[in-house]
Amino acid sequence: MRKRVVSMWFPRLPSDRVLRAGLLHTANDNRPFALIHHEKNTDRIYCLNDAAETQCLHRGMVLSDARAYCPDLQSQPADRIADAKFLHTLARWSKRYCPWVGLDGTDGLMLNITGSAHLFGGEAAMLDDMRHRLARAGLSSHIAAANTRGAAWALTHYGHKAHDDIRALPVAALRIDAKTDTALQRLGLRKISDLLALPRATIVRRFGPDVVLRLDQAMGAQDEVISPLGETPHYGVRLTLPDPIGLIEDVMMATDRLLARLCDKLKDQEMGARQLQLTLRRVDQGAQQVELRLAAPMRDAARILPLFARGVDTVDAGYGIDQMRLEATQVERLLNAQFTSTTTSNPDDLNDLITRLGNRIGLDNIHRFLPADSHIPERSFQTVPAAYSTASGSWASLRPRPLRLFAPEPIAAGGSKPPQKFRWRRMSLTTGRATGPERIAPEWWLPDDNWRSGVRDYWTVDTREGRRLWLFYTPQDPGWFVHGEFA
Repeated sequence: MRKRVVSMWFPRLPSDRVLRAGLLHTANDNRPFALIHHEKNTDRIYCLNDAAETQCLHRGMVLSDARAYCPDLQSQPADRIADAKFLHTLARWSKRYCPWVGLDGTDGLMLNITGSAHLFGGEAAMLDDMRHRLARAGLSSHIAAANTRGAAWALTHYGHKAHDDIRALPVAALRIDAKTDTALQRLGLRKISDLLALPRATIVRRFGPDVVLRLDQAMGAQDEVISPLGETPHYGVRLTLPDPIGLIEDVMMATDRLLARLCDKLKDQEMGARQLQLTLRRVDQGAQQVELRLAAPMRDAARILPLFARGVDTVDAGYGIDQMRLEATQVERLLNAQFTSTTTSNPDDLNDLITRLGNRIGLDNIHRFLPADSHIPERSFQTVPAAYSTASGSWASLRPRPLRLFAPEPIAAGGSKPPQKFRWRRMSLTTGRATGPERIAPEWWLPDDNWRSGVRDYWTVDTREGRRLWLFYTPQDPGWFVHGEFA
């Protein structure tokens, strides 16, 4: 059976993805639209729609120049990760035509349709169906079929008619780099037929073996494999019960069995579950779900099982549960950990506690403090959700910092040395010992009105009344302030 390969090329995949999502009115009124990205210290056009191309805009064009040509141009930052995900979605959709589908760069697909065209009424009917469905989805596409991958690619990118003869196409259709293409054209070798007329030894000696390899792949003398996309692992298990159950103990026991099987799948793929969903189907065809969000990726069934107890306790079993399904709806990479005799820290207990609290009040409502790269006291830390961050031990500081920081509160005092007596928050305090000064300069590159007054000289003041305060003095605008209190 003769091998047949279909090449799908989506020349405007990024812009089509945004427009078909309906995020802009451009999709309806066909106004000029472009995606931009930052390159070489300026914003440039990454992808654009047909209306923008008619305004003499092109890829790589500086955005400011593009707006000079087209003042009503709409733009949006490009998202290459979302584009890659969308291309994978198209690859899964393409499997309706054949099981052998692979990616072709960042904007194309390759399909090995050998033996499957007759299922759609022939090859021509199959290609028409592809074009029709993609056009209805709002995607610009070029589609062609040939005996080899190289020929199919050449026809989609440089061909104008759906035929297998690529000899009349330019040499750039051989998927060679721009430098080699320019060198060939300077010698008068503009078409593939011109290159075929030359001796192979001459081509190799002048341009290297890559040109001959691409030529052989396009003409079928050298086979080229299409690497299909692997099946996405599915992290779900199911258990059908011979008799309906309704007791919490029975449901937890069945959940334990499901967890053991699911965790084995996760371990084989070196993944950990961040979100689990337990579906309980009753005999009356009703279903209830128990969702569990974890503070850290896990695949330890013994640790996860107790965390389901609170959710299972709220389930209404009705006349009984006859089927249970457990699925990891969100997973993350979790490599196998290596334990040694010096391993002492165990964050599992903290993660389990965060999980228990988070499923009551929400994981996003539990925060932790992490150090930030700044010498300004107010900017030396950041507050982040505890479930999506890891604790850091890099809180090292040359000078001690107070446990409590608040907005600077002025006190009546004079001189550049800490006052012997002062009033703060209606308390009369007497300085027992003062340590300092520590001068902290503002970060001039950041807008912060509290630090516009200039440098600050910080002192640690131990009062005779038992308070240990953090005071600072501003030399440029003389004044004393209390900024924090030590524990």
